[in-house]
Amino acid sequence: MEKDPARQALSNALGKIPSGVFILTMARDGEESALLASWVQQCSFDPPCISVAVRPDRPICRLLTEGSSFTLNILDDSQTDMIAHFGRGFEPGSPAFEGIDVERPAEGDPILSEALAYLRCQVIGRLNAGDHDVFLGRLLAGRVLNDGHPMIHIRKSGFHY
Repeated sequence: MEKDPARQALSNALGKIPSGVFILTMARDGEESALLASWVQQCSFDPPCISVAVRPDRPICRLLTEGSSFTLNILDDSQTDMIAHFGRGFEPGSPAFEGIDVERPAEGDPILSEALAYLRCQVIGRLNAGDHDVFLGRLLAGRVLNDGHPMIHIRKSGFHY
């Protein structure tokens, strides 16, 4: 089967949009979860906000309700082991942080101790964007934890991760 040349050209161009690599972490009602995220962007200065796109069938989406908090852990370019660990997400009740060094602040969500930096956020909105939902998060706190460079991802295809 021959590919549509215009669609292939679009896929190649769309795949050149760089993105970071992040781990979104949450703790709610005694349950912890985490998810690898790459479609993240700052979307407001005042108040400072970010957007995070997540497939709506991911189990963590049921925890990302208006007013809930999450932490966005920004990975260092050397932390490729985190991609394999968090890549598929976690079913409810699964031990998301087994074998991972995390801080569990009294207020807030798990923070990956080896992350480059983290941003603590509160969900202020959710928008359907086709096969992903976009969550808007107002920043509550953040800190750089380590020296290094953020991990950057460039896809081979604009139609696949």
